[in-house]
This record gives sequence, C-alpha cells and structure tokens, in this order.
Amino acid sequence: MERQAALESLGRPWDVIVIGGGINGAGVFRLAAASGLRTLLLEQRDFSWGASSRTGKLVHGGLRYLLQGQPRTTWRSVHERERLLRGYGGLVEGLGFLFPLSKRLRLAKPLVHLALTGYELMAGRWSYKFHRPAAFAMLAPRCDQGRLCGGFAFQDATADDARLVYRLLQEGRAMGGVAVNYCSARAFDRAHDGQARGLEAVDELTGRSYLARGRVILNASGAWTDDVRAHLGQRPRLRRLRGSHLILPRWRLPLGQAVGLQHPADGRAMYVMPWEGATLVGTTDIDHEQDMTAEPRIQPEEGAYLLEALAYWFPSRGMGPGDVLSTYAGVRPVIDSGKKDPSKESRDHAVWSEHGVVTMTGGKLTTFGLVARQGLAAAAKWLRLSRRVEGPGLVAPRPTAADEDALAALPSRQARRLLGRYGELAPLVAALGDGQVVAGTDVLLAELRWAAANENVARLEDLMLRRTRLGLLSSDGGESVLDQIGAAIQAAAGWDEARWRKERQDYRRAWREAYSPGLLTC
Repeated sequence: MERQAALESLGRPWDVIVIGGGINGAGVFRLAAASGLRTLLLEQRDFSWGASSRTGKLVHGGLRYLLQGQPRTTWRSVHERERLLRGYGGLVEGLGFLFPLSKRLRLAKPLVHLALTGYELMAGRWSYKFHRPAAFAMLAPRCDQGRLCGGFAFQDATADDARLVYRLLQEGRAMGGVAVNYCSARAFDRAHDGQARGLEAVDELTGRSYLARGRVILNASGAWTDDVRAHLGQRPRLRRLRGSHLILPRWRLPLGQAVGLQHPADGRAMYVMPWEGATLVGTTDIDHEQDMTAEPRIQPEEGAYLLEALAYWFPSRGMGPGDVLSTYAGVRPVIDSGKKDPSKESRDHAVWSEHGVVTMTGGKLTTFGLVARQGLAAAAKWLRLSRRVEGPGLVAPRPTAADEDALAALPSRQARRLLGRYGELAPLVAALGDGQVVAGTDVLLAELRWAAANENVARLEDLMLRRTRLGLLSSDGGESVLDQIGAAIQAAAGWDEARWRKERQDYRRAWREAYSPGLLTC
C-alpha cells in the first residue's frame, strides 16, 4: 500500500528528483528532505541492489590510498568515518585492524609508520602501535608467523552497508521524502532551454509509466551513471570495476580483528575481517566488462585469487572452495584516468552539472555524506526551500511505553543492534517479537516481520540479501531457515502459499546465479 501511494504521488511537483537508491542517492535524499525540499527518489531495482549492498563492509579512511599518494581522499574519508561512528553507533562500529609487515617488506616499516601517523592525526587521536613478532603473533595467531617481522595495529570501522542505505531512506521518509524501488527513470523531459525538468518513471513491476517533474534532477545511479548521462548526449567518463568477495563460516577462520594482507602474486592490498558472525575476504579489483543488465558475480579466477592469498597467509587452515558459505560481487564506478592498473585509479568522487542534471559519482561507502553535501550545493541554483510536506502512505506511529519495554527487555547487544539499524523505530521493531532469532544467526524474527510489512519488500531476495543478510550468512543461501522465515512473514507481506512458493523458487535461482560458492568452480 505504501509503495502504491508513493507511485500515485509521482505527478506532484518536486523540488529534487534523485535517480538511484544506493548510498549516494540515499544520502542526498535524506539531506534534501531534511532541508525542507520536496524530494523524490527512484531506484530501478531494489534499494542498495547495486554496489551499495556489495561493498567490502569497511567504513574506513583508506590507509592504502594514503600510501598510494591520495591524501585528499584519505583526509575526507577519515573525517566522514568519524561522523558516522558518532551518529550511527550500533550500525557503524569500530573495528581493530592489523597490518602484518612481511619480511620482504621490512624496509617499508618507516613509510608505514609515517602513513599511520598521518592517518591517526587526521582523526585527532593516537592509537596505533607497532608490535614486534612475538606480540603480533598473540594478536594474529593464525597468520603465518614465519613470513612476518611484526606488524601494526590501528582502528577503523565496519558496517552493514545495505542497512545503512535503508536507515538513510527511513530518515528521509520521516521528513517527508518519497522513495520508490523497482521504478526506473527513462527519458528526460527537457524544457525549451534544453534543461532537464522531469523524466519518465516506469514501474518495473507493472510496466505503468508516470511523468515526474522537478526543479533539479540528481543522478546518483552508481555504475549506471554514464547510461543516464548518455540521455543528455554526454560522453562516458567512468570506469566500471568489479570487486568480488568470499564469506566463510567464522569457525573456519576465527578472527578478533581485521587483518590487512598483500597478495603474494602482485602485492595488492587485501583484507580478511570478522563481519556479522562470519569471516569476510576481499577484494578483487578488475574491469567489469559484462552486460550491466545481468547481476554481477564472482568469476572462478577471482575466487582462485582470493583463496591463493588465504593459502599464503594462513597455510595451517587449509581453506578451499568447499569452505565458502557464499560469494558476492559489486560493480563500482570510478573516474577513468586511463591507468593500466585498476587498483591505482583514484577513489575520489566527482560532482558535475549538465543540462539541469547534477551527477554525483565515485567515492566510497564512507564518503556518502560529503558527496550528498556537495551534490545538493551544486543543485542550489535551481532550488529554493519549500514548505515541508508529508509524504504519501502511512507514517509509523511513535513508540509507546510497551514498545520501549520490549526493546529494554532485549540483551544489550541486540538492543544496540536494533537501535543502529532502525533508529527511533527500534522499539516498534522489538515489539513485533519476543527476542526469538533466526536459527544460527543474530537476526530477530521481529526484523523480518517489520521488513515485510514496512520496508518495501517486493521479492524474497530483497529480504534475504538486503533488508537482512541471511542469504550471505547462512549455508546454502538460508534454505534451512526458509520455512521459519515463511511462517514469520507471509501474513505481513500478504503472500499466499502460491506466491510464497514462487518467491522461494525465484530467490533460490537468484542466489545460485550470483551468490553461490558453486561459482568458484564453474
């Protein structure tokens, strides 16, 4: 009902129309709504379907960018990381990071010392430390100590990227914004002066078309940025790079902190880290040349590359393709400078104004706030503040005392987790359950019920891969818990048995095609 009400509102006059429901789009959506602007966001698939649910899960300053001579990127990232740690605790959390210094790189120790000094000063703190081999072995006991001459320890942060996107959308909606998933932006409606003042919006679930008009259009479509710009006659300026990852069961490689690695074949920076009760391995960095209408997926050679690094640094664990729970791959846009090595391309962002469309692209998960501020500033010449209006659909009621009691009854770790993901709505989520979790995970059944009823879940994969991460963290994509999930959400989602069977079948197909460890040996 909420989505349909949002679709029916598209014909209203808008101040800002945002194309793209990833992290940059969600960030500027929230900021524009908070500024009192009538704000509409359109996402062609599901919210965070693209790279924003497929990042490396790091909210970091980018030490390697500093080592590569990109201090501005690091400076910006460090300051945005600190903002997120202050504002989104429970969702964005501090993470200890270890940087092992291999014997063949021991001469680089002064350089790393210098880089970490600058890294810490940017954050206004001093917490990093060098550990000699014996002490470092206590921090990283599973790392091959024979290759090391010690290592550094410092602090960064991690997040559930898809939930961060949805938290921003939730806050923007609470301030009057309207966001619609599975609704694509097609041809621009251009005024006599050639400036874009609207667009055709197509509901991908029904095929129905709408005309949406606004004072300014913000293009935050990520890897599809150049496709949108092509409608304005602009030449491509971006390079699409694919980063692929592995997720292992925590017991297979238990870690208390993230460990930065250099790949033995080419020296590329990689990392292994604890995430959501599992262990995440990332990342590759290669040109993505496949059809962008198909879901990106890891290629066998990328999997072999990641496993080669694990075998080199953790030889005693004997890990192979059979140990992998799931895989995922994301396509990120970077500004194309023509460098031969994709890893050397700058991760800085760009904001361009072209024919009434402000394009916001590049950057990292960490820097979405800065991108949003600069994007909205670039759009200011077309805008004037409008009286804030209520968005269509139902606004969630304010929590009652009973709701607050339900949240307080949860263990502190679970309560903090809910507060991080849902903010002021956390008590309402907690009240939908009795603390029961999906078997083998930290995900509350209450979260599933809330998402099915309130978070624009159109397909089961939306729930399993983005509103929660059960499809990544459970064996076989969560097949063993689907009966439990179905019992929890069918009523809230309004799915009868026939619809549930179809959703389950479609989800299993999607998981096998893009997330299965079977892709490593195809």
